Amino acid sequence: MSASLRFRGGVAVLLFFGSALSFLDRQVLSVLAPTILEELSMSNVDYARVVAAFTLSYGVMFTFGGRAIDALGVRLGMALAVGLFSAVSLVHGLVAGVVSLAVARFALGAAEGGVFPGAAKAVAEIFPDRERGLAMAVAATGGSAVGAVAAPPLVVWIAQQSGWRGAFFVTGLLGGLWVVAWTLAWRGSSAPASGSTSSAERPALVPFKRLLADPVVRGVAVARFFFDPVFYFYMFWIPPYLSQQRAASLEEIARVAWIPFFLLGVSSLAAGLLSDAFVRRGASPADARLRIMTAAAFCTPLSILSVYAADSASAMLWMGSLMFAHGFWMTNYMALFADLFEARSVAVIVGLTGTAGGLGGFLFNAAAGSVVDRFGFTPLFVACGLAYPVALWLVRRACRRASGSLEARA
Repeated sequence: MSASLRFRGGVAVLLFFGSALSFLDRQVLSVLAPTILEELSMSNVDYARVVAAFTLSYGVMFTFGGRAIDALGVRLGMALAVGLFSAVSLVHGLVAGVVSLAVARFALGAAEGGVFPGAAKAVAEIFPDRERGLAMAVAATGGSAVGAVAAPPLVVWIAQQSGWRGAFFVTGLLGGLWVVAWTLAWRGSSAPASGSTSSAERPALVPFKRLLADPVVRGVAVARFFFDPVFYFYMFWIPPYLSQQRAASLEEIARVAWIPFFLLGVSSLAAGLLSDAFVRRGASPADARLRIMTAAAFCTPLSILSVYAADSASAMLWMGSLMFAHGFWMTNYMALFADLFEARSVAVIVGLTGTAGGLGGFLFNAAAGSVVDRFGFTPLFVACGLAYPVALWLVRRACRRASGSLEARA
């Protein structure tokens, strides 16, 4: 195995664990929500506001985090991002009420803003076209899925041993270990375009004004405004749904809440392999991604049937149909950026779309508490099931514009 291949493999594995840790950290609150809400005397509306604080800062910092990664490079930028969100996770163990928890969540969202733009940039810079689908699946969507799968049983177990505050302490310490491993992995590396070059050698940053004027960038960003709230909702509201709607205990939540995210992990890896296979058989990278995204989008309405499920496990399987489709969707959506845009702009464009998605997630989650109190969870699950077909139309429209732009320049 060549040194270059070993380096790429090592980076992919570390990015996998980095994205897994980011999702594990943010899932601690949702998994332990029934316990935390009771101890801190929080209502559904209070919880919705705390969740919204995270999505707001996370969405805003997606753009600035992406710009920071472009400016600092992947090596330093990712170390700072993971180090910061791990430190903030530790602080969560010290909160005393709704306000301090909301402040901690806001800080966590801000700290995590650079992680996924950084992962996308690393894949765009280090991996060739034929490997990007699988690399993106491993580095971003696969890692996030594994973090979400591990969260329910792992977090409940830690909480049973050391209390809910101890769960935040442990996940924060794991992030510190990742930073050490990441730093050691880059020592002696001579990988091209690795993000460790001097500022004089890095390509000039594309101005925000130019990016926002690009209709392709706007199109994929608006699409994310529609579909990202779905993932935020599933990530933060499944345990409260199981507790309030299905009368599930913390132990039952640990047994079943991982199911949708396990299906997400499976489909994320399959999505990367499938799109790479299409490319090897002669399809253009963008066409390969779009074929898979189209099929995925039209599977998501099946998730609405979760509200009619007879028990918690069945409800999780129907929700899992959306997460299974999301894995195919998100892996190829992320890989599409390396196909449509220059590598020097990938992180900041991923960041801009993440900001759009975070804004959508903020509005959706801010309203979720009141909707649940007045109408139950059904309207929210219906909205989630219908969001992806809308987003698909927007993405395909943006890709048509991108194709026309390239043909005109040729």
